[in-house]
Amino acid sequence: QVQLVESGGGLVQTGGSLRLSCAASGRASNSPTMGWFRQASGKEREFVAAINWSGTSTYYADSVKGRFTISRDNAKNTVYLQMNSLIPEDTAVYYCAAAMTPPVFKPWVSGGMNYWGKGTLVTVSS
Repeated sequence: QVQLVESGGGLVQTGGSLRLSCAASGRASNSPTMGWFRQASGKEREFVAAINWSGTSTYYADSVKGRFTISRDNAKNTVYLQMNSLIPEDTAVYYCAAAMTPPVFKPWVSGGMNYWGKGTLVTVSS
C-alpha cells in the first residue's frame, strides 16, 4: 500500500521557521523524485520543491528559493521541507508527492507525480 503522510504544519509568525516531514511507505518510499507542493485558499496547487533519490539534486520554485530547503533520509523513508523566513504568502496546505520519474524530467511540470499525501496546513501570521 502506498502512503504519504505529512506532519509538522502549524501556526507561525512572520519570520519564523517550520520543518515539514513526509513519511513514505510502499512504492512511494523508493520514488526517484519526492516533492512538496502547496495550495493556498482560492488558488491552484503549485510546485514548491523537489529532490532526487540520492539527495544530490534539488529544485525550487522561485518564490521559496533561498528560504526553503528540501532533504530526504532514505533510511527513514522520510522527506523534509525546512521553511525559514516565512511570510504570510506562504500560508497554504502543503502536500508531499512522489514520482516514479527522475527529477531531470520534471514530473511536477508534466503532471507526472504518482502519489500524494493528504496535506498539512501551514499558517503564517503577520
